[in-house]
Amino acid sequence: MSVPTLFEATYRGARHVGFGLPEPGAPQTLHPVADGQLAAAVVAAGGSEAALRAAVTDGAESVTVTAGDPEVRPLPPLLPTASGHALLSGFMGTHKKKWGGLSAPADGDFTPPKWFFKGFGDWVRMPGEALHVPAEPVALIEEPEVALVYVNDADGRPHYAGYTFGNDLCDIGLHRRDPGYNPYCKLCDTALAPWLFLGEPPRSVTGRVTIERDGAAAWSGSFDCGSDALYFRVPDMVEHLFSFPAVRRPGLVNYVLLGADEASFHEGFRIADGDRIAIDVKSHGVAFANTVRHVSPGRPA
Repeated sequence: MSVPTLFEATYRGARHVGFGLPEPGAPQTLHPVADGQLAAAVVAAGGSEAALRAAVTDGAESVTVTAGDPEVRPLPPLLPTASGHALLSGFMGTHKKKWGGLSAPADGDFTPPKWFFKGFGDWVRMPGEALHVPAEPVALIEEPEVALVYVNDADGRPHYAGYTFGNDLCDIGLHRRDPGYNPYCKLCDTALAPWLFLGEPPRSVTGRVTIERDGAAAWSGSFDCGSDALYFRVPDMVEHLFSFPAVRRPGLVNYVLLGADEASFHEGFRIADGDRIAIDVKSHGVAFANTVRHVSPGRPA
């Protein structure tokens, strides 16, 4: 799928932006950018890819590296350096499979889906990093899904930047034990891919999850998480979310997870400490993987 793509990364201690999906071993051009420069360019460009590219490349001295260079450390798309200036949240129960395969009535009143707060933007984990979960979870579930990225301008108006993909790991067993425990259920690390696709929210996103244990595939299954697979209409969900002033703070970056297909849990598989979750978004040529790690609680001082 040909959708304009960019990413941010640190290289030798400085922040850079690159364009296109990197091909391992191929040359990759990086352009230095200041913290917040790309986010400001998104607001100023008004959806123009050419204006966005010009804002971060004109007059900048580029550097060429080899894709996969260990000195290039990917960042979550548009993540501000200052802690707390980005939020990760999402919607629950949005997939058609959870609504008997139906879509929300086009002429009916909008009833918003349940929403959850996952954490600050700097809690996001990159591909290859461990996903920490509380020790002794009831039953974990991987959730490959689309993450929309928004930047608020100085007046708090949200500007759509693009989309990426994530794994919203959570303790579904705890949620099923008592839905009131859902905020605890979501206190597991979430992975996001670093690549920002500049197109509209995707209608079709298909791929495959493979969970590896002790170096071998222990479970595998397909998924579909594009907007056509959702019961709710994406514009309705987003409009409702941004009706709340708390997510419209000036300069805030919002990562918004749209909801996931059924996954390994629904087939009776149980994710264990040390399992590696590999997500291959075949429709978009993106793959990323993370290892699950149970973390024992520390004692209060």
